[in-house]
Amino acid sequence: MFIPASVQNSGCLYLHGFLSSPASEKAQQMMALYQEHPELGSLSTPFVHFSPTEAMALAESQLLELKEKHDKVWLVGSSLGGFYATWLAEKYEVPAVLINPAVRPFDLFRHYLGEHKHYHNGETYLLEAHHLDELEALHCADITHPKNLLLLLQTADETLDYRHAAELYRQCPAWVEGGGTHSFDGFIDRVPQMLGHLSRCLG
Repeated sequence: MFIPASVQNSGCLYLHGFLSSPASEKAQQMMALYQEHPELGSLSTPFVHFSPTEAMALAESQLLELKEKHDKVWLVGSSLGGFYATWLAEKYEVPAVLINPAVRPFDLFRHYLGEHKHYHNGETYLLEAHHLDELEALHCADITHPKNLLLLLQTADETLDYRHAAELYRQCPAWVEGGGTHSFDGFIDRVPQMLGHLSRCLG
C-alpha cells in the first residue's frame, strides 16, 4: 500500500466506541496497519474511559502527546469515539476519520441508564444522568471545519440512525455504503480513502 509523503511520520489517535476497547477489530486492524507500514509514524489506541469527562481528558492528553512528537496529527473515531474525535478535531483543527459516529449520544443513552457490562473486560459500569450532561457539553451542533472530517457511514447500522450523521456532517467529504453494520464491515478496505483524505488535509 502506498503511503503519501504528507501522511508519513504523523501521529494518529484512535478512539473506540462505547463499551469497546483497543481489542476491537478496527483498533487491531489499525495496529496491524502501523506494524506493516512503520513509515506512517505513531499510533495511540488508549482505553477510552466509561466516564465522558475522564475519556475526553485522556484523549486530549494523548493527542497533545502526539503533537509534541509529530508536526502532523490526525484522529480516527468509531461510534462514540467519533463523537469525541469530532470535538477534538474541531478544537485543534486537525483531520479526523469518523466511522458510523454517534451524533447525540446524550439523547440515545437516556434510554439506557443503569448498569452495563463491558464487551471486552466483563466489568460492570453504571450509566447515570450526569454522564449525559457531560456528553452534551461536548456536542458540536455545527461543524466549523468540514473539510477536515471524512465520514464513513453504512446505512444498515443497527445501533445508530445513519441519517443523523449524514445531516450533521453534510458538508464533509463522505463515503456512504448501503448495508453493513454498526461496526462498519470492511473498514480496512477504506484505508486508501482515508489516506487520500489525510493527504489532502496534511499536504
